[in-house]
Amino acid sequence: MTDAFRPASLALATVGLSLGTFMQVLDISIANVSLPAIAGNLAASRDQSTWIITSFTVCQAITLPMTGFLSRWFGEVKTFVWAVLLFSLFSLACGLSTSLGMLVTFRALQGAVCGPMYPITQSLMVSIYPREKRAMALAIIAMITVVAPIVGPVAGGWITDSYSWRWIFFINIPIGLFAASLVLAQMGGRLEALIKDRIDWVGVSTLILGVGSLQILLDQGNDLDWFDSGVIRVLAAVAAVSLTVFVIWEWTDEKPLVNLRLFRHRNFAAGTFALVLAFGLFFSVSLLLPLWLQNTLGYTALWSGFAVAPIGFIPILLTFWVGKYASRFDLRILTALSFGVMSYVCFRFGSFNTEVDFANIALTEFIMGLGVALFFMPILTILLSDLEGAEIAEGSGSATFLRTVGASFAVSVTTYLWTRGASASHSQLTEFITSSSPLVRQGVEAAGGSWPHYAAQMNQVITQQAMQISFNQIFDGLGFCFIALIAVVWLAKPPFVKRGSSSR
Repeated sequence: MTDAFRPASLALATVGLSLGTFMQVLDISIANVSLPAIAGNLAASRDQSTWIITSFTVCQAITLPMTGFLSRWFGEVKTFVWAVLLFSLFSLACGLSTSLGMLVTFRALQGAVCGPMYPITQSLMVSIYPREKRAMALAIIAMITVVAPIVGPVAGGWITDSYSWRWIFFINIPIGLFAASLVLAQMGGRLEALIKDRIDWVGVSTLILGVGSLQILLDQGNDLDWFDSGVIRVLAAVAAVSLTVFVIWEWTDEKPLVNLRLFRHRNFAAGTFALVLAFGLFFSVSLLLPLWLQNTLGYTALWSGFAVAPIGFIPILLTFWVGKYASRFDLRILTALSFGVMSYVCFRFGSFNTEVDFANIALTEFIMGLGVALFFMPILTILLSDLEGAEIAEGSGSATFLRTVGASFAVSVTTYLWTRGASASHSQLTEFITSSSPLVRQGVEAAGGSWPHYAAQMNQVITQQAMQISFNQIFDGLGFCFIALIAVVWLAKPPFVKRGSSSR
């Protein structure tokens, strides 16, 4: 029985699983700050270089819902080990790439093989810990989810500046080999009941078409001016039809690729809904902050990484406390407190201006860490609380898939709103710049009597202020969304942690 299996060393098994997941989550963010260097080295434009990110996320989103199917066919341990080894191999290929097309291809393969890694890690961690310590296992995974995106931008900027962008991929190789070796040594003897289901080709094809089209639409929507573009309209139509067919087919098929019937469980449905919405809001914050710091306040990539890094301090300190004691509280209260803290942080960011100093930004991110520490573990425990056995890997994969797509959608929407809001504010602010204004005449005189020179200076100031105004408006909106989200988690019903059993 897989439920009764315990590795020879629980600590080593945990380290192996955690390192594999850390490597995968880290890779999502570490490449972002290196895009300009990669584009320059491979003679690509900035727009072309974004496919390095898009190809990864599209393929990851496609394979995420296939986690349950792969686990049944090959077993969770074997799927995890092979995913880590292939990820390391494709990382080597990425680092050796000599053209953009070659790099994009191997990034796509990276994304495809890493899709199941995170949900299988959750399932394996839950299986090797006694039921009463399940919260601790989920807390460790939650810490990885938070820390890796913090380390990514700082590490990516430092490696690119000090060495070469190629090393952001090469560093995965020793980590991956070590993680795979640990997991195989500690869990290779785990017996698993393999089920060779028929391949759901309708599910596979509609999933690839639907998710692929939706992800490309979300990633490229801003650049192509959304539905004014024929390409976006075609992608939207393909995504809508494919995903509709996918949902209907998977819900009615006897052996579906993705088990949508898991949503019959109340806690899984409510927890996943809360996770998708909250993570979308949180990911929007995580994306906008570095852009604001670099584009509006003039921070370098490295220093913007330092500014957001304090968000990881509290989660690291509280991870084991939350994992050990959270089950003594109503997890809905902890999650609601988390949303309250995140709302406060958003309102705090929404009150800043262009003169804000580094200390205030870092302090605000430090406070956000409290919200993060109280979010991931409780919400993961809630959504997995009424799942058993093989349902855990399937449910984790489905929730992670929806979280990924939700985050992409939220990022696209908030980026668009920031750009549009900045443009609208710019137009409003320029209405006050007229040649008849005494202040304008004084400014022209100070600029040596050159109106074009003065106009260029003023446009730069107005652009900065317009971006700041739009940033403040968006963060105020995010704050109100977090408050509204508190009600969602109360749709779940306890108990969330079953006592008196040492098995899953």
